[in-house]
Amino acid sequence: MARRASLGQDPGAVGVTDVAAPVDHGGRARRRGPRWTASTASFLGLLFALISLNFLLPRLMPGDPIDALIAQSSTNFTFGEESRTALERYYGIDKPLPQQYGHYLARMAHGDLGRSIATNAPVTSEISRRLPWTLLLMGTSIVVTTLIGGIAGVHGGWKRGRSGDRALLVGLLAAREFPAFLLGSMLVFVFAVKLDWFPSAGGRTAFADLGLVAQVLDIAAHLFLPALVLTVGLTTGTFLVMRAGMVGQLGADHLIWGRARGLREHRLKYRYAARNALLPVLSVTALQVGFLVTGDVLVERVFAYPGIGNLIFESIGSRDYPVIQGAFLVVSVTVVTVNALADALYRRLDPRAAS
Repeated sequence: MARRASLGQDPGAVGVTDVAAPVDHGGRARRRGPRWTASTASFLGLLFALISLNFLLPRLMPGDPIDALIAQSSTNFTFGEESRTALERYYGIDKPLPQQYGHYLARMAHGDLGRSIATNAPVTSEISRRLPWTLLLMGTSIVVTTLIGGIAGVHGGWKRGRSGDRALLVGLLAAREFPAFLLGSMLVFVFAVKLDWFPSAGGRTAFADLGLVAQVLDIAAHLFLPALVLTVGLTTGTFLVMRAGMVGQLGADHLIWGRARGLREHRLKYRYAARNALLPVLSVTALQVGFLVTGDVLVERVFAYPGIGNLIFESIGSRDYPVIQGAFLVVSVTVVTVNALADALYRRLDPRAAS
């Protein structure tokens, strides 16, 4: 096979051209069809498994939702067996487990997540009220994590082994091992209690009559500490992946040709090396959404943030089956969908993964 290299080409582009037989585009299209069919079938199968687990896991927990409801009720009202039986019948938990599962799937097909046992409110309204806060917190954390971890990884990998690279490695690895709930408690004590720089809890100031700009600033102030805790725990993964990609680019042919042409280091570093090392960051960012969910539950509880994580914690304590099912369903479907989209985008951007 003949090869030729062009010194005059853009160093970010492919500098080696293969002379090969014509590509069979029809065969490629035929191969692409079964692959997408298999991916879709795998995605749907995973969704069905998650829906089934969402039904089973709350019922495997010790305790009973009616007992938890009675314990939270007024001491002036006594629940008899008739009242208990009526509540079980109303919420459909008096039937055998297979029958409950069938009713659960039938409601899911119609988009009905049931009613909360603790509040008797529709689960969809409970989730829709909390979901925007969680999306704001998680979205902010992911964006900041990707920016800080990516930029730090570019600098660390480009200057591998130097004092700045070693300082970043030690600092970020140490920060990753810090428990989220402990870091959150310390930040609340220092910045909210002692210094009074940020609010200690909530998503915004209650009963405050603020203008639009003041509301945005108020929400941002409540968001800062929870987002900081989540960002500290996730930045290390992005940094390590980006740094490894940059180290792998240091001896690449297009950088050698670029230096031979006299291109500036800044252009080689960001336009060519960083751009080619960026693709694995897409995968690790999608994977971090799953880790972010776990940390989100703890962080929202520490800061009393009004999101899905705090709702999950409260519903587990009250054994509220419908809310647990609905909240876990939204979270799990979001994580699976984000990873599926990232996988599809990765295959689109990198032909080697598609083949």
